[in-house]
Amino acid sequence: MWCIEEHARLEKQMLSTPLEIQQRYEKWKDIASISGLSGLMAIRGFRDEALSGQWKGHRSSRLSLKYRVIYRVVVSQLLFLVVEVTPHDYRRR
Repeated sequence: MWCIEEHARLEKQMLSTPLEIQQRYEKWKDIASISGLSGLMAIRGFRDEALSGQWKGHRSSRLSLKYRVIYRVVVSQLLFLVVEVTPHDYRRR
């Protein structure tokens, strides 16, 4: 089973996101913790993809047309490091 660690600012970000996005994020976490990266990639609606540029090494999954979850994967530790849930704004903070 995979572990999910969330960045400290994520809790504050989630307070300002719509309830539907919060629910989809919880479903994303369920799938990620049970099936890992292969489970996320198997669900076409997430459109999981590797990022490039300054986000190289990170991945993105679609929660809706606007919102994305940005994360890193540490396969050796079976770990997801969630950086942020963002309204499709990939500028690094």
